[in-house]
Amino acid sequence: MKPAQKLAGLVVLILVLVVSAVGVTWQVQDWRYDGKLAKQAGQFQADLNAIGNAANAQARAEQDKRLATEQQLAASDQQHTKELFDAQRNQALLRDRLATADVRLSVLLDAADSVSGCDVPAAPGAVGVVHAARRAQLDTAHAQRIIAITDAGDQGLIALRACQAYLKEVSTPK
Repeated sequence: MKPAQKLAGLVVLILVLVVSAVGVTWQVQDWRYDGKLAKQAGQFQADLNAIGNAANAQARAEQDKRLATEQQLAASDQQHTKELFDAQRNQALLRDRLATADVRLSVLLDAADSVSGCDVPAAPGAVGVVHAARRAQLDTAHAQRIIAITDAGDQGLIALRACQAYLKEVSTPK
């Protein structure tokens, strides 16, 4: 065999060894990186699961808070509706009593006012003269208008209390 052939055979052998070493190294690196990537993918999935569980827990907590607030507001609304109904019923009873003359509204007169010219005497008692303040009875129509005005005022106050309670409930951090 000629030395050139020996040299060519040696070069081919070295090339085969180098290529096989590169191939083996490539395969080992591939296995290593596959292991690292699998580990990272597992960690990433675990992180995603933890984030998802935390988000679900927070959503449930927020929903529970919302439901509790809705229940409190519903109870408050029922209370204010009952107050409004009671006030309207009381006003209606008073209007009915005024209409049937069961009750008469009166106003206190100024005893020192000589200009008004209203000499309504104080009601005498059974034993003697009662030294009470002088009063004048109102006409039924005027009394009913006054009751209507106070009814609207009562309804406004009840609505204001309901709004204030709602705003306090909604704005109070829990």
